[in-house]
Amino acid sequence: MARIDFHSNVGDKLDYVCRLTRKIWSTTAEGQPVRPIVIMAEKAELKRLNELLWTFSKTDFLPHCFVDHESAAETPIVLTEDCTPLSLQAIPHADILIQLGKNMPSDVAALIERFPRIVEVVTTAEAERLAGRTRFKAYRDLGHELHNFDQTKN
Repeated sequence: MARIDFHSNVGDKLDYVCRLTRKIWSTTAEGQPVRPIVIMAEKAELKRLNELLWTFSKTDFLPHCFVDHESAAETPIVLTEDCTPLSLQAIPHADILIQLGKNMPSDVAALIERFPRIVEVVTTAEAERLAGRTRFKAYRDLGHELHNFDQTKN
């Protein structure tokens, strides 16, 4: 079973994902390989996130690219908008998936098989909260280990 973390009540989703990605990146123990991260969202969000990952911090470098870039296999942070089984096979590495989309991925079984850890980011917007609840219930009904990190407490 996959571990699925819901980060709920997030104010600014893209800024939060930049900080979360930096945290995952920076907590890699010395001498250990960096945990590869795949970030999945809609195309417009990915374009904004791509720019933010370059500019959100003056001191941090988070190497990233889109999944179709020639250096995706060597890049630890990959951005994609597609999670169909065929597209999942094209992703060069899989450890953590950060899912920003509102909708439940169409093939959850393939997603779970590919990623042992999934992070769902849910904002305070009502439509996203309702969609997040639906995804939470769907994962729970499939028997996965769920954790919720409510960001209103931070």
